[in-house]
Parts: sequence; C-alpha cells; structure tokens
Amino acid sequence: MEHEIKIAVYPGTFDPVTYGHLDLIKRALKLFDHVIVAIGENPTKKPLFSLEERLEMLQEAVKEIPDRDRLEITSFSGLLVDFVRKRGARAIVRGLRAVSDFEYEFQLALMNRRLARDIDTIFLMPGFRWIFISSTIIKEAAKFGGSVDGLVPPVVAKKLKEKFSSQEGS
Repeated sequence: MEHEIKIAVYPGTFDPVTYGHLDLIKRALKLFDHVIVAIGENPTKKPLFSLEERLEMLQEAVKEIPDRDRLEITSFSGLLVDFVRKRGARAIVRGLRAVSDFEYEFQLALMNRRLARDIDTIFLMPGFRWIFISSTIIKEAAKFGGSVDGLVPPVVAKKLKEKFSSQEGS
C-alpha cells in the first residue's frame, strides 16, 4: 500500500515571526510529512513589514529547523481553503496560546469547515515558554526600546531595531 503524503498548511501574517511560530512549525513537522508555512496577504491588516520582508525573515528563521527539507515558505491571497486545496493539503494548522485565542480561532475553523468539509483544522499549543508571545506584543516592546532577544530569531530582532530607528528619524 502506498503511503499518502500528509500535507498541512500553517497560515499567518508572521509580522514578525517569533520563536512561538517556530515552535509550532516544529510541532507540525512531527505530525505531517510536509508543512507549508503560508503568509497570508490580509487587506484588513496593516503589517509593519512588507510581504517580501516577512518571507525573507521566515526563510532565515527556519534555517535552524532540522527537518526544513519538509518545509516550504510561501505566500497566498484569497480564501485560505482554496489555497489549501490547490496545494493538496488536508489540514490547516493553527496555534492557540490562551483561551482568548480560542473564540476567534474556533469561528475561523467553523467557517473553513463550512467552505471545505474535507479540510480539517488542527489546533496546536506552543511550548510553555512561548505561550505569552505574540507578534503584536513583540512589536510593542521593540517600538519602545524593549529587548526582544530570545523571543524572536536574531534576524527579526535586527529588522525590528532597523524599522523602529528609521521611523524615529522620519
């Protein structure tokens, strides 16, 4: 019997990528043969970093992941379930940090289920040390000069410093 390759899509804005995101990627790689990390182009969000910058930071950040040959970094626009189907995936991976994440994520999962009954949403929790991290909190700390070392990959910490020092000068 031939082994069906299990593909999952881990979508997000990754603005910027954190060690919490990387932890979820590693967890997803334990469950799936191939994981597609897909940066969504969301017209309702105003990201700090451009799509190109986020792709570049993610590519750099995943270099430390041992199974990166089973990992793909890309972007998408439009309906997530359409992208998932086109890529031959059967699952969407979403991270849950706290109960506060659950309501929104649950609504999203139900809508995706309504749009595509054959695609499941898998909720994963990051390791305890990353449970409080969000890209929003990271940006807020960095904006006011707080250290984000150890919470984001070095490439991200560097880009945040550059971004906020250039905004101060403008």
